[in-house]
Amino acid sequence: MGGIGGEDAVLYAERDGVATVTLNRPSKKNAFNAAQYDGVRKALDLADESSVRAVVIKGADGAFSAGADITEWANPPVFDDGEEHGFVPFALRLASFEKPLIASVDGVAVGIGVTMLFHCDFVLATPESRFRTPFVSLGVLPEAGSSLLGLRLLGRQDAMNLLVRGAWLSAEEASAAGLVWKVVGRDRLEAEVNAIASDFAALPLRQLRIAKQLLMQSESDLLSAALEREMAAGASIAGSPENREAISAFLEKRKADFSQFD
Repeated sequence: MGGIGGEDAVLYAERDGVATVTLNRPSKKNAFNAAQYDGVRKALDLADESSVRAVVIKGADGAFSAGADITEWANPPVFDDGEEHGFVPFALRLASFEKPLIASVDGVAVGIGVTMLFHCDFVLATPESRFRTPFVSLGVLPEAGSSLLGLRLLGRQDAMNLLVRGAWLSAEEASAAGLVWKVVGRDRLEAEVNAIASDFAALPLRQLRIAKQLLMQSESDLLSAALEREMAAGASIAGSPENREAISAFLEKRKADFSQFD
């Protein structure tokens, strides 16, 4: 299994027609920094260019992903190579990926660790898994196409509960809402995921791609528009007083006070 991104933030391996992408920042509960965003994007590029039929995405050491690494928000990296890095190219690549994506979730999934699941064709989770998107409480907004896909997948009330209210969902609640396809015991998760991936690995690649394209086509234009709206709205509030207060509160380990902005 090879590393991709700075400090091997993502691990990539291919076997028997299946690629495995492992979010590999266990000390941060696999929270996304620029290296991990870039690593997943590059891993999907590798899988797209190879003969693998399906991709499994999982997290290292008992967590799927704790979301964005907020410590990097305070000191964002600067790149001078003329290429795009970080969240935006990652989100666009995820939305356009044309092979089956299977998420294997064990432990916390927060923020982008949840919204990336909307782009997966199967999401399996252990009973110990928990899900949350604390966007508004951090002074930011729903992202990665979740303003469209969350509403379509979950329905209005569950989408509001998860994406705006920021409530925690148990694995069973996430399954009932439609975010998780199947809840399986931790001792069976790998086998269940591998069984699905193996079914795809036995299919003809060209027809598999076209079949997923057909399924995605009805919402691809809508998704592109949703991503553009989200990115424009996100840019308009990035660095806002509310956003700065939320980041300061997180770093200072206190509750954010938004009453001063009423």
